[in-house]
Amino acid sequence: MSERSHQPRRAVLYVPASNEKAIAKAASLACDAVIFDLEDAVAPAEKAAARERLRGWFANRPEKTPELVIRVNALATEWGTEDLLAARACAPDAVLLPKVNTPRDIHDFDDALDETDAPEGMALWIMIETPKAMLNLGALAEFGRDRAARLDCFVAGTNDLVKETGVLATPDRRYITPWLMQMVLAACAGGLDVLDGVSNDFRDLDAFARECAEGAAMGFDGKTLIHPAQIEPALKAFSPSPDAVAEAEAIRAAFALPENAGKGVISLDGRMVERLHLAQAERLLGRAGRS
Repeated sequence: MSERSHQPRRAVLYVPASNEKAIAKAASLACDAVIFDLEDAVAPAEKAAARERLRGWFANRPEKTPELVIRVNALATEWGTEDLLAARACAPDAVLLPKVNTPRDIHDFDDALDETDAPEGMALWIMIETPKAMLNLGALAEFGRDRAARLDCFVAGTNDLVKETGVLATPDRRYITPWLMQMVLAACAGGLDVLDGVSNDFRDLDAFARECAEGAAMGFDGKTLIHPAQIEPALKAFSPSPDAVAEAEAIRAAFALPENAGKGVISLDGRMVERLHLAQAERLLGRAGRS
């Protein structure tokens, strides 16, 4: 869980910005976040209409919604600038930038957001979906430690990684698991959230649940989804157990006691607990929706 936010991001649903009915349902979904997609899910001829559709929806957005994110096209594409301006006008919680390769891509997009006077609280998420991004993971994650930067979350683009590398896609993801683990490690180093990639067969919910359990075991904060039927299994897999939540709440309560103010180490139930354990507890409680 990012140091900037303790919001849970266990189930994060992609919604095509060209699908009016799906957009209308976004506020009522039980997922933690919705990504309105202007990139891969929208054909070139439909992109202008999709932008206007989002502008209209955000202008009358419901009071209570999941976290809202807009995935734009990369600035280097013919649609990137208009997508950026539309996202700025919509003022979502975050903008998701695809096809990131190097730190320069983050620099340039950060600057573009600043030049449009985007709200300071508008975060930046990035897709990790190219070989170059994999090779630059450490440098990309460093932006998470820069308080002037907006970077808040890595999103695994597993389909693109498979396409770009020619790696065999297997049900157990054996050949891409090392890359997924590298993403988790880099995200942790940068204090970022990290979301697992999508599962393409939304009809096989048993296989999806297994993939979610594996992603949670790897250390992912949540999973990106392509169908509402995947929301419930993802929420279940990425939610901490009741015992883990109780322990985390006990740690937080202990450090909140006046006598423990400023202490780096305290005793709790016969064991020594450090502030790093408090940080872990806050992270877990964020995933449980109890921040």
